[in-house]
Amino acid sequence: MPMPLWWGKINKRIFNPIELRRGKRPTLTHVGRKSGKEYVTPLDAHQIEGGYLFILVYGSECDWVRNILASGTATLRKDGETIELANPRVIRGDEAWPLLGHRAKPPPGLLKIDEFLVMDPA
Repeated sequence: MPMPLWWGKINKRIFNPIELRRGKRPTLTHVGRKSGKEYVTPLDAHQIEGGYLFILVYGSECDWVRNILASGTATLRKDGETIELANPRVIRGDEAWPLLGHRAKPPPGLLKIDEFLVMDPA
């Protein structure tokens, strides 16, 4: 089971604004699927061959993932560079971990994170 969604709501309200103010983490800009409002989410973006991979710590049911899957696009800001992304798809751990190689370690087994978002440059 991924991290509980209630923790994600706390993270979104408390910790994400802190990270955004610091300005050191990659951010993903996406549009709300119901509101049409633009949102900016700080997260880790792992460059892989042909695109970027995002570890879905809260699973594919969290708002930012659902927004991106609905719109089909997002904008990544990383290391001062802006990258338009498209073609979002959720993949499983058996596909994702080999793509990451040594750059990321699987989280503790009790979290059982097994969903990842992959996007291609637009």
